[in-house]
Amino acid sequence: MKVLYVNHTAEVSGAERSLLELISALPRRVRPRLATPDGDLAERAQQLSIPTVPISGTAGSLRLHPLHTPVALGEMAAAAVGVRRASREFDATLVHANSIRAGLALGLSRSQVTTVVHVRDCLPPGRLSNATLRLVSAAATTVVANSEYTAESVRRAAPRARIEVVHNPVDLERWDPARIDRVHARAKLTEVRNRALLLGVVAQLTPWKGQDIAIEALHLLRKQGIDAHLVLIGSVKFGAGSTRFDNRAYVERLEARVRELRLQDRVSWLGERNDVVELVAALDVLLLPSHEEPFGRAVIEAMAMEVPVVATSVGGPAEILTDGREGYLVAPHNPAAWAEAIRLTGNPAARRLMGRAGRLRVEEAFTLDRHVDSMVAVYDRALSAAG
Repeated sequence: MKVLYVNHTAEVSGAERSLLELISALPRRVRPRLATPDGDLAERAQQLSIPTVPISGTAGSLRLHPLHTPVALGEMAAAAVGVRRASREFDATLVHANSIRAGLALGLSRSQVTTVVHVRDCLPPGRLSNATLRLVSAAATTVVANSEYTAESVRRAAPRARIEVVHNPVDLERWDPARIDRVHARAKLTEVRNRALLLGVVAQLTPWKGQDIAIEALHLLRKQGIDAHLVLIGSVKFGAGSTRFDNRAYVERLEARVRELRLQDRVSWLGERNDVVELVAALDVLLLPSHEEPFGRAVIEAMAMEVPVVATSVGGPAEILTDGREGYLVAPHNPAAWAEAIRLTGNPAARRLMGRAGRLRVEEAFTLDRHVDSMVAVYDRALSAAG
């Protein structure tokens, strides 16, 4: 089986990391090739000996704009030409689009082979979003959603779509607390007080990820006399003017709010890092304060490292953890509720119990082997459905 994987951007975020893990662990009967714009993703794929072919990319937002929309449509049309050419030259059995935008390019390519479109995001409600999901679903033999929450957002727009849910995986060998010296990892964070309750958000810097809520919760904890410190791990991934949010302006607002609350010595901006496993191991609690979260890759990574999680109750995290067992689920936009949930994890013994429960949960449900088996089974069913 020859599978052409299509990604719309060269940037590497959670979706791209999941894709690379999948391709790297495929069984021998699946021959992969990755069609992606030149850049970081292609370089990482080549380091993993994954064959690549260049296509045009797009950073276009899925919202109407008098200038950006025509540009985005042109970019997607160019990407579609590249996808069609790459599929024909590879003689692909199946094409797997790794995002909604890649799915649109796939649809525009009018590919005649079996198609799988991976939907990893929940679009904001509206006519354009619904039309986009209908177009993507019409182009796909099968739509793969990364959670039941994401699947339901597709069903509302495209009730007739053939949808399967495959949760993202975590590499348990890489995310293994036994191979990380937590004390040493913590000691490397020299700006963090030794006994402070160490909180962390691992996410791109963008409004919907809710770093502002984490900062407000930290402020409330400090007012309660709790010795806490927050590390923000991640950067602005999508800074073009055509993106949905003005992410750079958001970071400026965050920085101003930290200064206003006099938390400069309590918030560390760590940026994009290659040692995220070690940084997560150093945490006492991982926070995922997103407005909504299609899945929550950072959640399963922290759970694998036996780190308790406080996550948004809106979206995929409710499918991953049980409130009060591996961590807590909290409604977004409520800093007081977040501060209270964090305070409940302040007991080291409780954190240890939650951490062990989290590791067991990912070992049961979110292994890479399980993910690969599920995806290959999706391919087999899609090929059967396509006749």
